Amino acid sequence: MTRRIQCVSPVDGRIYVDRPAATEAEIGATLDRARAAQKAWRRVPLRERAALVVRFVDALKGMGAEIAEELAWQMGRPIRYGQGELRGVEERARYMADVAETALAHVVPIDSRPGFERYVAREPVGLVFTIAPWNYPYLTTVNSVAPALIAGNAVLLKQAAQTLLAGDRFQKAFDAIGLPAGLFTHIVLEHSQTEAILSGGHVDHVAFTGSVEAGRAMERAAAGTFTTLGLELGGKDPAYVAPDANLKFAIENLVDGAFFNSGQCCCGIERIYVHQSRYEDFVRGFVELTAQYVLGDPLDPATTLGPMARANLAEGVRAQTRAAIDKGAKPHLDPRSFGRDQPGTPYLAPQVLTGVDHTMAVMRDESFGPVIGIASVRDDDEAVALMNDSPYGLTASVWTEDVEAARRIGEAVETGTVFMNRCDYLDPGLAWTGVKDTGYGASLSALGYGPLTRPKSYHFRLSTSG
Repeated sequence: MTRRIQCVSPVDGRIYVDRPAATEAEIGATLDRARAAQKAWRRVPLRERAALVVRFVDALKGMGAEIAEELAWQMGRPIRYGQGELRGVEERARYMADVAETALAHVVPIDSRPGFERYVAREPVGLVFTIAPWNYPYLTTVNSVAPALIAGNAVLLKQAAQTLLAGDRFQKAFDAIGLPAGLFTHIVLEHSQTEAILSGGHVDHVAFTGSVEAGRAMERAAAGTFTTLGLELGGKDPAYVAPDANLKFAIENLVDGAFFNSGQCCCGIERIYVHQSRYEDFVRGFVELTAQYVLGDPLDPATTLGPMARANLAEGVRAQTRAAIDKGAKPHLDPRSFGRDQPGTPYLAPQVLTGVDHTMAVMRDESFGPVIGIASVRDDDEAVALMNDSPYGLTASVWTEDVEAARRIGEAVETGTVFMNRCDYLDPGLAWTGVKDTGYGASLSALGYGPLTRPKSYHFRLSTSG
């Protein structure tokens, strides 16, 4: 029986994409083609490889209107924001192309030795397996695909079932610019087939973005194969609003950071701590601005908050919110005022909770939806203690006019990235990484080439004449 991979649209509940999973023969042939293509690709000059990846970006941007509509149908993002993800794709891919020559240059020892030539080269690992999530299917994919190809690797992409068409778009764009056949392949797989590829040692590096439990499954599957892993897993990103913060600016940015993409962001704001001197004003402004969201059909240009990707995800957020309220949290918004919010559906209104504490899951466990808890704190030390009271550590943001205070607080917070006066953003010039249950490894920046290459040392003793 042919196994099917389906995307059920959150817009209306119908099957939007239906694909057969690859057969075992197709998987084997794909792996063989990738290995063969990579042997030739690694010998193509670096500048030519980088130029092809930049051309890929241009080809993908040309599909922007279709991509925006497909994202609305597949995972519920309002169409008015659909092409924004492509701007991030371009920024990241172009940056990685720009720094490639420096990042991949030979490392020459500082000490010089007459009669010897010594250096460390960066060689491609071979075959990179990118396993991408549905929440930002273009951005999370380009993080590894672009630098992997630039570095001389072949790439196998498994896109999430919810956003299969994003994988197709990558394939079409690479085919359009004439990337050598077999070098990049979007393949439709079941979970068991993904695990078999890892456990069989068929790839050299895995770039995975997803849940903590799925990350553990990746580790178990790869155990004993010596395949390297880069894991970006869960998050519960905090923000701290200090006494000197520009309150209006902080509110505008933190509302967006909490609710953009219906809160389905790896580095979205999930909990906020506000100095007690600014707490009441902050909450009042935050609630007023959140109330202006328009929940509705993501294909309607007026919609600013679409449905979550799946009904079960929305139900999980509803349950987490109810549990917090049962423990004493105060909700500030009436879901009925947003019209479309209906239990059992992916359509979920935003919610702001106060009176929260860390006995509540909403302040410690990943929500990944449009709910935010806001707590008052006495001082910086209490804010840091609460920000660190989480099993996750992807990003944290500090809202202050004092750079040194932000630096001091940032050094104390257990996280992969510290922001001052911004949030929910990935700078391609900086390493994207996390701590604790958020995973390990780094992508982007010059450091992002590290997991996609291996060092090879050359130690030549020069012969003497006479």
